[in-house]
Amino acid sequence: MQHENEVQHVFLIGAKSLGAYGGYETFVYKLTEYHQNNKNIKYHVACKANGDGCMDETKVKGATKINDHEFELHNAHCFKIDIPQIGAAQAIYYDVMALEACCKYIKEHHISKPIIYILACRIGPFARYFYKKIHKLGGTIYLNPDGHEWMRAKWSAPVRKYWKLSEGLMVKYCDLVICDSLNIEKYIHECYDGKGIRGINPKTTFIAYGADLTLSKLADDDMKLVDWYKEKGLEKKNYYLVVGRFVPENSFEIMIREFMRSNSTKSFALITNVNDKFLNELEEKLHFKSDRRIKFVGTVYDQELLKKIRENAYAYLHGHTVGGTNPSLIEALGSTDLNLLVDVGFNNEVAKDCALYWSRTEGSLSKLIEKTEKMSVDEITYMGCKAKKRVSEEYTWEKICNQYEDVFFNAR
Repeated sequence: MQHENEVQHVFLIGAKSLGAYGGYETFVYKLTEYHQNNKNIKYHVACKANGDGCMDETKVKGATKINDHEFELHNAHCFKIDIPQIGAAQAIYYDVMALEACCKYIKEHHISKPIIYILACRIGPFARYFYKKIHKLGGTIYLNPDGHEWMRAKWSAPVRKYWKLSEGLMVKYCDLVICDSLNIEKYIHECYDGKGIRGINPKTTFIAYGADLTLSKLADDDMKLVDWYKEKGLEKKNYYLVVGRFVPENSFEIMIREFMRSNSTKSFALITNVNDKFLNELEEKLHFKSDRRIKFVGTVYDQELLKKIRENAYAYLHGHTVGGTNPSLIEALGSTDLNLLVDVGFNNEVAKDCALYWSRTEGSLSKLIEKTEKMSVDEITYMGCKAKKRVSEEYTWEKICNQYEDVFFNAR
């Protein structure tokens, strides 16, 4: 859908890079890719110049270098921000400096009615300052609040308090909150109605997250896949799979403990960025290294290989308890036939009756694992068809990007 004779400049703040595997990183990549031939939208994307997850445009196909701190990808103007290595505070520094860079660029290039879309609620104490500054430049601020960052187990109590305070301030000082989950949208209104500027309610809209439904280009006998299976000790349809960040709120402890309790003869493959401290804690509690079925197989950044690994899994386990529409869940629903999800509102909202659910109570998941192994091939195939149909109707990138285009132009 084109909007003639108008160019809407949209500044995207909060993703570390384009082309990396991560929620916001994938979102920014797909949004700019889908709109790359749309002459009515011009994206400007902030990226990290250094540090964890930084942008290396030389490794991304189609990227064109402008100078040491600017490049183009998908017709988007991308700029890199240097970050001092100051621990957890660097994420706040990154967003603040990216916003300062946006304001400078808008002023120098006389950009009319820009939209600044901030991903995540990291910079609440600076929200009022940037709200006034960007409004003075004729711009508007959109916010994606992500999930409940303040609930994540990795944060200490003071840091959680900061995240919650920051969330409230950012919701207050923005023009539109774009929620990728109906549960998040409901939460925003329950917490912040009446707490906006002059006591108004926050303005919100719901736009979900997308997934790529195309099958992997790799065949079952592709040596890339065969060698990976051989190295990891896995076989097609003979492993359960999880893909996600190795953090406590993703239920790794429960999933490993319950799998060890089950009588399954299949493997449990965990594709994750292993955190040694958390891994050692789990080993002390569970002694999972003595169970040959539990296999930490590292990370997989080759998207075609990862897709094929998902397609060939017997079942996908999903234990995320914090957040909105989770990318790895939608990708699993689009590729894995059988999905076993922890029973929380976010997951129910996405998968509905296209998956099976387990609770975090003792014995729930192990019993479900044993139950699924008694399912027929036809029953499993039926579940897979339902899941793929739901994703194709609700979570395609085409649908999501079209919704974003409408929202961006409604601002004018």
